[in-house]
Amino acid sequence: QLRLVESGGGSVQPGGSLRLSCVASGVTLDDYDIGWFRQAPGKDREGVSCAFSHTTSTVTAGSVKGRFTISRDNAKNTVYLRMDNLEPEDTARYYCAASFRGDFCRTYEYDVWGQGTQVTVSP
Repeated sequence: QLRLVESGGGSVQPGGSLRLSCVASGVTLDDYDIGWFRQAPGKDREGVSCAFSHTTSTVTAGSVKGRFTISRDNAKNTVYLRMDNLEPEDTARYYCAASFRGDFCRTYEYDVWGQGTQVTVSP
């Protein structure tokens, strides 16, 4: 069965960088749309960036466009989220998720979720 495990979160200062990893087991990752989502306390879970199966197509939220980059390493069954120039507003728990039918990088489209990894950006 598909299982996703995130790692790479931590605490950084504004302007810093992190690379989040999402390792899939049980299936071929490239058969699924994979998205990164985040949720801050008191806020809805929101799409950050999604990569669609069997294509090079991606979507990225306007708030992080130009700073965050999603990528795949299919040989390692891993999806990454490179996060550069982090801002305090990026503080949230970040989740990766897999979809069988994703089109819009929205939470409701995604079926299997990891446990998340915390990202905290503060002085």
